[in-house]
Amino acid sequence: METTRTHKKVEGGLRGPERRAYYRALLDQLRALEILFEDGAFETGKWRLGAEQEIFLVDRGFNPSASALQLLERLDDTRCYTTELGLFNLEMNADPQDFTGKGFSKLEDQLRKLYDDARAAGEDIGVLPILTGILPTLEKSDLGLENMVPSERYQALNRVMLEARGKAFDFSIRGLDDLTLEHDSVMVEACNASFQVHLQLAEPERFAHYYNLSQLLLGPVLAAGTNSPVLFGRRLWAETRIALFEQSCDIRTAGLLQRDAPGRVSFGSDWLEGGLVDVLRENIRRFRPLVGAELNDVDGTAALAAGQVPDLKALRLHNGTIYRWNRPCYGISSNGQPHLRIELRVLPAGPTVVDEVASAAFWLGLMRELGEQLEDIPRRMNHDDARVNLYNAARDGLRARLTWLDGQEVLAQPFILEELLPKAGAGLARAGVAQEDADRYLGVLEERVRGLRTGSAWAWQSLAQMRRHRSPGKRYRALTAAMFSQQKARAPVAQWPLATLEDDRFTEAAYEHVSQLMVTDLDTVGPDDPIELVSELIAWTRVRYVPVEDDHGRLVGIVSYRSVLRHLSGALKPDGHDAPYEVPVSEIMKRDLITVTANTPTREAVRIMMEARIGSLPVVEGPHIVGMITEEEVVQVASQAIDAADRPSAADGAPPTSPASLSP
Repeated sequence: METTRTHKKVEGGLRGPERRAYYRALLDQLRALEILFEDGAFETGKWRLGAEQEIFLVDRGFNPSASALQLLERLDDTRCYTTELGLFNLEMNADPQDFTGKGFSKLEDQLRKLYDDARAAGEDIGVLPILTGILPTLEKSDLGLENMVPSERYQALNRVMLEARGKAFDFSIRGLDDLTLEHDSVMVEACNASFQVHLQLAEPERFAHYYNLSQLLLGPVLAAGTNSPVLFGRRLWAETRIALFEQSCDIRTAGLLQRDAPGRVSFGSDWLEGGLVDVLRENIRRFRPLVGAELNDVDGTAALAAGQVPDLKALRLHNGTIYRWNRPCYGISSNGQPHLRIELRVLPAGPTVVDEVASAAFWLGLMRELGEQLEDIPRRMNHDDARVNLYNAARDGLRARLTWLDGQEVLAQPFILEELLPKAGAGLARAGVAQEDADRYLGVLEERVRGLRTGSAWAWQSLAQMRRHRSPGKRYRALTAAMFSQQKARAPVAQWPLATLEDDRFTEAAYEHVSQLMVTDLDTVGPDDPIELVSELIAWTRVRYVPVEDDHGRLVGIVSYRSVLRHLSGALKPDGHDAPYEVPVSEIMKRDLITVTANTPTREAVRIMMEARIGSLPVVEGPHIVGMITEEEVVQVASQAIDAADRPSAADGAPPTSPASLSP
């Protein structure tokens, strides 16, 4: 079975003669593109819209499910479905629609059918599709190479990017919480799922104008559509994908960073002055080809000489490994004419199909109206201000402060409601979009903006409401379960009730690993601290086990409430200590510890606790404690399992789980 679509197929990294041949093909095809412009060969007078939908696949416990290949086999539709980087991702491709009439309704209908078909195909194998920019239940342990799609494209990209970088990828994102980590492959890129909107231009000769306009609009369009607020249990940006994707593909060396060379994911360095040829020429200048492909000798100037429209495969493949937030695209229409498109890449997947189409209608309406109203954008606005707008919107969503034309300072929410939504409506009318469609989709967006209820805001508010529960795994599982339930119900996110802990229903898959059960909000003490501190911590927090860390944050022991009681009881005897609290923690702590990792199967952890007759297991990463699993969590899960025997799981149709499912 094919794992990728034809346009994604590659032959591997480039070396020696292959690299030179590929560069020659790039240069020849760039010349062919110039000739197409000189000859006025591009399709004109036709506006079209299209979309690519990326989704996550989860099991009935709402954890990532590496089942893309099985699902593709069941769907048996390589035209509309294809793989992405991770086996827990899938891409769905909608047909182009005319940007007029009922084009948006047709787009929504097809996307909804593709989603429903994927859900139906996954039911028998316990796989559920989720529309979200970043899956809340993703963990770093899900990013191993065993979860990469076994495609030469992805394997080659991984090898070449690691070789170019020369070290592991570093990630640092500061938000409500902070995230700092390293990873040794490009799989962190698989944490991102987007909704990519395409606009075919009716005026290819004005490509630079429309490209600059789309750059200008990135900030406010993203502010109204954020849906990626959490990663690995950390609450970060309203649209964390922006920072995460840029860092996951950053292969610049120290020298390139010092020279201010752009990354492969970027906003761009300046306004566009020429056209598509100039963007692709800059791609060749600044970015070395990462992978090659089987090249057709009759592609480029040879194709033109033979009276054919060239595919420009090498040029398109190279452009496909450079991830501008607005990507220029060359394509060939069904009538055989070449055309130009702009691909908007900032929007996340979800929260629902109707929310996504509403965001598309907002952007496309503004592109049509402001495309006619505005002239000479570079003269009216500094490019750096437009770039800062993108990052402000990614961090703060609808509460972002933006800079607009002629230095105007605005707040995203009122500016969108008062200035941009009316212009988007005028643009849809200019395009001849059916009034029913315009009212429906811009109404969905207006309700979302007016209520400050994007997908990110809904997730943040839901997590705040569930904060009392000690296990983050349960909170994020409940959040994801609520997403799935609401996506099936189809109401836009502005109408969703907040997720609650009751949204998390017991399934065996929900507790496969310790990470899904462990408590991470821990109080610790040092070995030289007084026992009195431990005694007070136990009284304050009602915990039964307190980890002991040294000055470097390394786990060196555990103090239980029983050990404290035994010590204090002994101190009260006639031969006991006169000052029981002056004894350091190190004298009563347990040093010979049994530990597990976050990825340890829960069944194994329960077996260890029962056989060793211990009430807690520290969860470690190297020498550091990252969580704790105790008797309390195990009993709670057992109680849920008993309740689950009398009801189905959160995924409709899932069989009841045996209450003995967690027994060793």
